[in-house]
Amino acid sequence: MAKKKILVTGADGFIGSHLVEALVQQGYPVRAFVLYNSFNSWGWLDTLVPGILRQIDVFPGDIRDPHGVKQAMQGCGAVLHLAALIAIPYSYHSPDTYVDTNIKGTLNLLQAAREVGVEKFIHTSTSEVYGTARFVPINEEHPLQAQSPYAATKVAADQLALSFYLSFGLPVTIVRPFNTYGPRQSARAVIPTIITQLASGQRRLKLGALHPTRDFNYIKDTVSGFIAALAAPNCAGEVINIGSGYEISIGDTARLIAELMGADDLEIVTDEVRLRPAASEVERLCADNSKARRLLGWQPQYAGREGLARGLEETIAWFTNPTNLCRYKAELYNI
Repeated sequence: MAKKKILVTGADGFIGSHLVEALVQQGYPVRAFVLYNSFNSWGWLDTLVPGILRQIDVFPGDIRDPHGVKQAMQGCGAVLHLAALIAIPYSYHSPDTYVDTNIKGTLNLLQAAREVGVEKFIHTSTSEVYGTARFVPINEEHPLQAQSPYAATKVAADQLALSFYLSFGLPVTIVRPFNTYGPRQSARAVIPTIITQLASGQRRLKLGALHPTRDFNYIKDTVSGFIAALAAPNCAGEVINIGSGYEISIGDTARLIAELMGADDLEIVTDEVRLRPAASEVERLCADNSKARRLLGWQPQYAGREGLARGLEETIAWFTNPTNLCRYKAELYNI
């Protein structure tokens, strides 16, 4: 495994770029699958320091194309599959694209992995598949309830991945991160939305529902969870939560960020366009991470309110750097 390349799909994205960076720093040979485009953009990989970027084998393609996927997988010992459409609001009006990417794209990768004979296939799930918590903390036995088209396609992709383990013995592990945040995250997520509005001088903060709770997981913890799953033996066929185990409401998160940024005159207003349909809102999420501790030897380094505050401080420092802030359109609602 140490000599064979690790294929990372979605390597150009928020979590994927951090994961690729950490893998290279730890000595793994990496092939980064990025979405082909005519601008020759490698997404967030373009921002990595040249010393890291030169060590990455970048493969532009599209996971909806089975031929390119199989070509990308040649010579790889493991797959870390992160590529997906993830924005929940966009899934309300363009669900077909989510079916093609999240379900069919995952099927293409599973088929190729079976034919190539990879030694480990790590599939990325999401805490959204649980829906509103029926009990907390949420363990991996919690019922699945898709409350958005996005979540429905992720449930389907998870089940496809598990079916390839049960039907064909493909060594699949499902990593299920809870709400990851940190540098490079899209402003379609709530924490970057809050930070970029405040950093651009706005004090009338536009948000959606404030009462739902989330288990925010700092990017460094999510990445270390993936790498622990890559290295761990005997986790084929397992679903493993990666979460901090601490829940906080969106409103309290906004107030904590405002406190850290010195925005004392903050006013939070509800922007109707940012609200999910009532039955689609996931009201509560909080992870039980005991399985990750047991099987992977993983534990969050940014846990509890103190850990969240440290992660937010690092995130704020990145977003408030003018070079980074100018990439975001704080005045617009990003779906």
